[in-house]
Amino acid sequence: MTKSLKWIIVAALSGFLFGFDTVVISGANLPIKELWSTGPFFHGFFIMSMALWGTVIGALFGAYPTNFLGRKKTLTWVGFFFFISALGSAFAMDPYTFSFFRFIGGLAVGVSSIAAPIYISEISSPKNRGSLGVLYQFSLVFGILIAFLSNYFLTGFRGGQDWRWMLGIEALPAVLYLLMTFRIPDTPRWQILFKKDDQLALQTLEKIYGDSSTANEVLQQIKFNDNHHSSKPQNFWSKKNNRVIILAFVISFFNQLSGINFILYYAPEILELAGFATKESLFNSVFIGLTNIVFTFAGLLLIDKLGRKQLLISGSIGYIVSLTGVSFAFYQALDPQWIALFIFAFIASHAVGQGTVIWVFISEIFPNRARALGQSFGAGVHWVFAALITLVGPSVIAIYNTNPWPIFSFFAFMMVLQLFFSIFMMPETKGKSLEEIDLVINKN
Repeated sequence: MTKSLKWIIVAALSGFLFGFDTVVISGANLPIKELWSTGPFFHGFFIMSMALWGTVIGALFGAYPTNFLGRKKTLTWVGFFFFISALGSAFAMDPYTFSFFRFIGGLAVGVSSIAAPIYISEISSPKNRGSLGVLYQFSLVFGILIAFLSNYFLTGFRGGQDWRWMLGIEALPAVLYLLMTFRIPDTPRWQILFKKDDQLALQTLEKIYGDSSTANEVLQQIKFNDNHHSSKPQNFWSKKNNRVIILAFVISFFNQLSGINFILYYAPEILELAGFATKESLFNSVFIGLTNIVFTFAGLLLIDKLGRKQLLISGSIGYIVSLTGVSFAFYQALDPQWIALFIFAFIASHAVGQGTVIWVFISEIFPNRARALGQSFGAGVHWVFAALITLVGPSVIAIYNTNPWPIFSFFAFMMVLQLFFSIFMMPETKGKSLEEIDLVINKN
C-alpha cells in the first residue's frame, strides 16, 4: 500500500464518522422522548434536527477553515468535534445541553463533507481519482450500517441508560481518527496556494508520484491552473450559471423529498408503528444499513457504465414503487413484514440512484470557475431540506401515528416529479469532459 493511499484512507474515514453520527440518533430517539417528555415540535427541533442545522452551517462555511487552516488541520478538528460531540451527548443531563453537543457533531459532519473530498481529490493522481473518491461515500454508508448494528446490540444495556451508550460509543472511532490525522501531510495544492511552500509541496508530490520529474511537472500544472482558472465568487450568480444552479437545486431538493433522511432517522419508530417490537425494529434497521451499503457499491460500479441519468431514472421508478408499497401496506394494515420489505426496496432504490448520483452530478455540471461554490450551494440546499424534514418529522408522525400512509404517499408523489425531471430536464454527463458538459448544458 502506497503512502498516498494510506493518507486517502485516513481522510475517507471521516465519512465513517459522518454516517455513524447521522443515524445513531435513531436508536436514542424514543428513549430520549420518554426521558424528557418532549413534545413533537420541541423533540423535532432540539433533539432530532439540531445536528442537521449544525451540518448546514458546517457545509456552508466549511470552505473557510479548509482553506485557512489547511485540509489536514481541518480534518483533525473534525475528529476532535466528533469526539466532543459523542461524549457531550452521552453525558447530557437536559435536552438543551444534549442539543448543543449534537449541534457540534453536525458542524463536524458539514465540514467533513467539504474537507475530506477535497483532500482525497488533491492527493490522488488523475488516473485513480474517481475510484479513490468512492472510498468516502463507501465509508459513509458503512458508518450508517455500524451505527444501526451498535444501536441494536446496545438496546437494553444499562437499562434506561442504553441511549447514552449508543451516542457515546462514537467517541472511540473519533479519537482513533483524530490521532491518525496527525500522521498525514497536507495536500500539495494547499501547500502551494496557502502556505506558499513549493518545496514542501514538491516533496509531497514526489511521495505521490514516485519520481521528481513527474512531481515537478504536476507542481507547475497546479500553479498554472490556479493562475488561469481561479474561482471568482462574484460570477457565481451570473446568468450563464442559471441552468446549473437550477439543476443543482432540484436534484438536492428531490434527494430529501424522497424521504431518505426521514426514514433513516425515524426507522425504528416507523417500524414500531408497523407493528414490530422495539428490538425487532432496531434489528430491521440493521438490514436497512446493510441494504444501503450493498446497493451503494452496486451504484458505484454502474455509474460510469449506465450513466447518471439512467441511474436516476431507475432509482426514481424504484422509489415510486417502494414508497407506494409502504403507503398501501399501512393503509391496508398488511403484515409488518411487507412494510419492512418495501422499506428495504426504498433504500436499495436510493443507494443505486440518488445516493450514487447526486454528488457526482453536482460536481460535474458547474463550470471550472464556479465548481467549488457550486458544491457548497448543492450541499447547503441538501442539508437545509434534510433539517427541515427532520424538524417536522415528530409532528407529522404524531398527526398520523395511527396510520402514516399519507406521509409515504406524499414522498411517492414527489418521486413522480423527480422521474419527470430526470427524463426531460437532466442532461447526461457520462463519458464527457468537464468542458464538454459545460457546452452541452449551455448550448441553448
